[in-house]
Amino acid sequence: MDPYRSILYAAKRGSWVSLAFAIPDHPWVDVADGAAVRVALTVLAAGSALGRLAEVVDEQSIVGDDAPAVKFYERPGKINSNLAVGADSTQVGGLSANHGLAFMGVIPVGLGFRLDGGAVSSLGLNPRELPPIIRRYKNGRDVAENQPDRLIIDFFGLDEEEARRKFPGAYQHVLLRVKPERDDCRRQNHREKWWIFGETRPAMRRALADLKRYIVTVETSKHRYFVFLSGDVLPDQKLRVIAHSDAWVLGVLSGRAHTTWAHATGSWMGVGNDPVYNNTSTFLPFPFPAVSGSQMFQIRALGEALDAHRKRQQAQHPKLTITGMYNVLEKLRSGEPLTEKDRVIHEQGLVSVLKQIHDDLDAAVFDAYGWPSTLTDEEILERLVALNHERAAEEKQGLVRWLRPEFQNPQGTKAATQVSLVEAGLETAVPAKAAKGKKAAKLAWPKGLPARVVAARDLLAEIGEASADDFPRRFKDVKAEQAEKLLESLAAVGVAIETTAGSGARSWRLVR
Repeated sequence: MDPYRSILYAAKRGSWVSLAFAIPDHPWVDVADGAAVRVALTVLAAGSALGRLAEVVDEQSIVGDDAPAVKFYERPGKINSNLAVGADSTQVGGLSANHGLAFMGVIPVGLGFRLDGGAVSSLGLNPRELPPIIRRYKNGRDVAENQPDRLIIDFFGLDEEEARRKFPGAYQHVLLRVKPERDDCRRQNHREKWWIFGETRPAMRRALADLKRYIVTVETSKHRYFVFLSGDVLPDQKLRVIAHSDAWVLGVLSGRAHTTWAHATGSWMGVGNDPVYNNTSTFLPFPFPAVSGSQMFQIRALGEALDAHRKRQQAQHPKLTITGMYNVLEKLRSGEPLTEKDRVIHEQGLVSVLKQIHDDLDAAVFDAYGWPSTLTDEEILERLVALNHERAAEEKQGLVRWLRPEFQNPQGTKAATQVSLVEAGLETAVPAKAAKGKKAAKLAWPKGLPARVVAARDLLAEIGEASADDFPRRFKDVKAEQAEKLLESLAAVGVAIETTAGSGARSWRLVR
């Protein structure tokens, strides 16, 4: 139960109350102390009732006055415990499909682990042939500001004697620069294992071990963007890691559907009130679209184009930052005029091209979900919350749409095998077949047309060719007549083709 839900429940001795009024994000400034923070203001009322949500749309400082001038936009409706009106994104749960892929980077606990350019030679090491304990290393600022890779000493997996015997120069460097600081740590493990990072993230290392690249996003950032890092780069705690190397995953994460979800399910930090990406509340519950091979191919191509475009422009202009590019992109979308500095960034970053890639990517991701691209942010959240609930119900019945099945589900069940084909762009996810001699349990017929379209497409993918009569055998609460109309609709939009031969029963298969 999140903090506001516990307040709403406990405020009236075990009975629920409602939020009658709320301002989720209000500036609070104390000129005397120099404090500048953000606060939330709420008013409770007994029972269940609609309220008014006031969102700050403009704020300006007033010289000599502690309080800034603030303008609000008010909306009526049921105010949820996350101080939002509309879909309640706090009522979603993590999905097995995403489990084991999202991590926070390592926490060294000690700046002495880091090496500058000249330090490697002083350790008795050849800069051209670095040992495995010297790792390339990036933190959030390095990614956001296009900084060159750092180097860091990483004794993960070595005890103290091994570290001293095998790498005496690096051991002495850490002994002199890290141990004195770690001797004062409150945590016993940090004091006793001073040559090892405070948080080594072994689960993350296992997930990244076989990947040539992986996806990261900066933990706290004004703009939510995702980039690939090389597999030999060690990520810092200020990066959120997604252990996947496929650009179709990066493409979906970079689309408007996920960024809207991330803003609603993450948290906020600092005077600038920048969004914070949260693995548990944002990535784990996020329902990825159930894509066809062609849809995955398109999203993958656009994801590759997005990552390549930003890296290419930054390579040509080393001072060009991702933050700068997305600041200009935001102005292009809002119609705000560009300053002289913005125009330089626009030309260096080819930001209009970046915008076109994002627009095409958004359209491709919406198409994969089966949704119109004209949805508002509130409508996107409503559909994603509903889809999360549908996926959770699927998983209870044994259908898990693994994002990385060979790693997440190495036992290789039928469901995992089919989703492996999804990752290759060749197939769609299907439920596991029952063991030989056992009758497969029927799945619940999904609610809503988009989910039913996905279910029909998945069944065609599984058995190759299907008739309307195959649907009542697989799903509960569906009639053959309903299935036939759905199959006719799939054929009408070019997803399926009717293969009826002679006077036999009508049947369909997917268009390849």
